[in-house]
Amino acid sequence: MNSEDTASRVRRILDAEAKAIQAVEVNGAFESALEFLRDCPGKVITTGMGKAGFVAHKFAATLSSTATPAFFIHPSEAAHGDLGMVAPGDCIVAFSTSGKTVEVVEFIELARHVKAGKVIGITSHPDSGLRDRCDVVIDMGVIEEPCPLGLTPSASMAVMSAVGDSLALVLMEMKGVTREEYGMRHHGGYLGRKARTDNIGD
Repeated sequence: MNSEDTASRVRRILDAEAKAIQAVEVNGAFESALEFLRDCPGKVITTGMGKAGFVAHKFAATLSSTATPAFFIHPSEAAHGDLGMVAPGDCIVAFSTSGKTVEVVEFIELARHVKAGKVIGITSHPDSGLRDRCDVVIDMGVIEEPCPLGLTPSASMAVMSAVGDSLALVLMEMKGVTREEYGMRHHGGYLGRKARTDNIGD
């Protein structure tokens, strides 16, 4: 593979992922999801398996640093006691491209038994079983993976991550989070130095 071939292949993948993100339909589901998150009386819990789980974990971290308390529960661990972390009124955001992942669907069903609050699903497949178990579904659309085998979930993960980012940042704006409030939650590293103000901790 020469350098020209390499560059064109890299560009094809970048373009495919960007195109998949741009194709997401922004509709009332986003507004409903944001209202659920804003008005959530408890914590926000995110969940997902495999690579979707990593995106869910990252979404929880972004929410927490932008003034919405959130944490990730691994759906398999939920079946072995971590379901006890779910309290009445907690909102759940479930990430699953297929929406058919048994562990995720089961986690949502069991969370309902302990009086969890609203459930937001982020999924792609139209025949997703997750859709029937959520209060609102953000549809990622039909996504074609640029993987040469058509299997590795790269474009779908890019879309999933972008959807999560859009929810977190708009929610942050809805809540009127200030630079000082951000700095109080993210006081370390480069961003902490950038956000820090003199009166933090006074």
